[in-house]
Amino acid sequence: MHISRVTISVKKAQWANKHGKLVLADGTVFDGLGFGYPKTIFGELVFNTGMVGYTETLTDPSYAGQILTLTYPLIGNYGVPDPDVTDESGIPEFFESDRIQARGLVIHELSEIASHWNLKMTLDEWLYKQGVPGISGIDTRSLTKKLRTSGVMMAALAVSDSEIDVDTVKEQLSQANPYTSEQFMDTVSIKQPQIFGTEKDCVVIIDTGVKNAILRNVRNLGYKVVKLPWNATIDQVLSYNPKGVILSNGPGDPEKCPQTIQTAKQLIEKNIPTLGICLGAQIIGLAGGATTYKLKYGHRGQNKSCVNLSNNQVYVTSQNHGYGIDPNSLKNTDFDLWFTNADDDTVEGIRHKNKKIIAVQFHPEASPGPYDCKYVFEELDNLIKEGETNKK
Repeated sequence: MHISRVTISVKKAQWANKHGKLVLADGTVFDGLGFGYPKTIFGELVFNTGMVGYTETLTDPSYAGQILTLTYPLIGNYGVPDPDVTDESGIPEFFESDRIQARGLVIHELSEIASHWNLKMTLDEWLYKQGVPGISGIDTRSLTKKLRTSGVMMAALAVSDSEIDVDTVKEQLSQANPYTSEQFMDTVSIKQPQIFGTEKDCVVIIDTGVKNAILRNVRNLGYKVVKLPWNATIDQVLSYNPKGVILSNGPGDPEKCPQTIQTAKQLIEKNIPTLGICLGAQIIGLAGGATTYKLKYGHRGQNKSCVNLSNNQVYVTSQNHGYGIDPNSLKNTDFDLWFTNADDDTVEGIRHKNKKIIAVQFHPEASPGPYDCKYVFEELDNLIKEGETNKK
């Protein structure tokens, strides 16, 4: 009997054990060991409770402008796969965008030995190549409790080959642009249309920071994907004669996407089958007359329980957002509540009362996370096919 053997690659960290400081806007200073690229960055400090998937998480455009804290205590043990590997549609296989989107990474312990059959580089090597600083040796439990109590806040992450002057970093932090003032669409969205697949029927995805897994799920439904910039007009969308439209996930305040909101209003008016995901859900809510607000510390992780009110079933979801739809404002709209969060009753999904428009606050594509809610893409497909049946 022939036994096939898989070669397990092993690599050791080379860009670790530097000087590192994490400085919070409230004056708190955490000392640690820097790794990755030596520099000082500023951003909104958030935490993610996921146990795996740091490769997908760091490349999720929804983390643009943020310093990401991972609560799982040991990070980096399986390294990072090859960024150049793509699927048959040309979509990157293991990454959610073309680069690390988070400005910095905060962890408790960096595994200095990475071992995995799919290993291309270590975590610290990847961060170094991407120009992103990281810090280890941080009491992430204490830090997370602080953020849950005080709310997310601006912070500075300083990594250097030499001693760090904390007073200088604090002064720089006091002058940094706050996260809420930033406009991210110019950096996370494409500039020109992109097409994946050759099928006749297409789904348009309006890119406000879309994850590659969303593209993959649409391709799995059998549609060509047409990816358009965040500020695409309704005429540009309709020029592709799409069967359906997806408003994607992405970073920041949904009210900073006025062009997308306007296009969403017209999608609702024209009753084009549409799915909003995360930021896209908030944009659909705003387009329909609801209001949004900033959550105290957001929902970021792969273990968030949501209730589907149509069947009272609980689903475990993957999430990454700092804004939400005000549930009270739905009373003034034509939307019904579809999903709620089992922990805090926040809005997790909405359905239009008489049009083919649905939206979810969680990430049905996961990556990383459970696949419990992939059926949401099938819900969009059903809306598309209902429309085709009605035309006959």
